[in-house]
Amino acid sequence: MHEDGLIGSVEWAVAGRAMPGQHLSGDRGVVLDAGDGVVLLAALDGLGHGSGAAEATDRAARVLSENRGEPLDLLMVLCHRAMTDTRGAAVSLALFADDAIHWLGVGNVESRVLTAGPAGITVRATALLTGGIVGYRLPQTLKPQSVRVRAGDLLLMSTDGVLASACDSIDLSKSTADITAGIIAGHVRETDDALVLAARSRRTSAEADTIGGGIR
Repeated sequence: MHEDGLIGSVEWAVAGRAMPGQHLSGDRGVVLDAGDGVVLLAALDGLGHGSGAAEATDRAARVLSENRGEPLDLLMVLCHRAMTDTRGAAVSLALFADDAIHWLGVGNVESRVLTAGPAGITVRATALLTGGIVGYRLPQTLKPQSVRVRAGDLLLMSTDGVLASACDSIDLSKSTADITAGIIAGHVRETDDALVLAARSRRTSAEADTIGGGIR
């Protein structure tokens, strides 16, 4: 599965595949226009494999589509309620604006901001994940975090079917479609579904400074 596009100035792509031997993947990526130049992104990992896992993440995807303008903590609660009679899922959500990402995660779907530096690609920020299973056991406190992003920074969200080594060989000069396709082609576990979602702003630093009044 490969999808990509552009919402406002945010370039995005999703790639994934089912575990070998399975026809359906329980991993699901969601990208939605939340209005006012903000993009809602979600990476969902249904427990287990096959149709049961896919049913759980399909429900969460519908909830997000129908409530895309709500705050992240409320979206997490709404996904939890929709999946109470399913296997449940690990869920990571992010709101991507031109100069900031707000994110919230329950379970083991990782979210990182990657940046290019003199020594190569580095992880500039990582979302703090809280334990739990959305649909089964939700943490008592859901507190979204925020991180500033710069021109060229890449948001990468990945389920646990993607190997940690995926970050080591990323070429940030490539499109998000090529980056996600390369990760799924060469950095996934054969014993799990796998999904990766990438997004970045195509607005330049000069454009961001102009809109923000030149203050950073």
